[in-house]
Amino acid sequence: MIDMSILFDHWDMFLQGFGNTLKASLLALIGSFLLGTLMAVFRIAPVRPLNWLGTAYVEFIRNIPLILVVFVFFVGLPAIGIRLESFVAGTLGLTVYTAAFIAETIRAGILAVSKGQTEAARSSGLTYVQTMRYVVLPQAIKIVIPPMGNQFINLVKNSSVLGVIAGLDLMYFGDLISADTFVTFDVYIFVAVFYLILTLPLSLLVGYLERRLARAR
Repeated sequence: MIDMSILFDHWDMFLQGFGNTLKASLLALIGSFLLGTLMAVFRIAPVRPLNWLGTAYVEFIRNIPLILVVFVFFVGLPAIGIRLESFVAGTLGLTVYTAAFIAETIRAGILAVSKGQTEAARSSGLTYVQTMRYVVLPQAIKIVIPPMGNQFINLVKNSSVLGVIAGLDLMYFGDLISADTFVTFDVYIFVAVFYLILTLPLSLLVGYLERRLARAR
């Protein structure tokens, strides 16, 4: 039987961890979307150095563990004199890591847009940047909303990495409560419930958008 007193007695710590996890997830979501979109455009840009930069970023970041990316900000930057708070370091690491996956998702959407539309936009006088901004990207993002939504759900779950560097998230406070009460199973069940409060609405929203887009095709 789960001991509900653990939840009530440490409600303030659970709530603080929930708030920080939500904050980190939202900041990383916005940041990874912007950075991922930029890297996706770089990967298909008609400028070879930008292609190399976008490809190198995506391939390198996607093929190393998230914790290593976080440690670059948490341990690596202080080694050269740049010190960040644990929460900031964790959120930046999460942003940079997720952006690599978002970039590939958006690139797939860009490639799915008819080349004829790009050619028509360019022939009408739009620059490459304007073509991407006003013609290609709006359609590409619409196409990849469902898979991008799944990446955002993964982002929320991956935010638990902040607990490793004392990032004041749900996992961090869960560890503190477990150490204080000498209870593990019950504490982490409550932590899981708080994560579900964040991820289930996202999952339902993604499913709704996927069905709506399928009907619109």
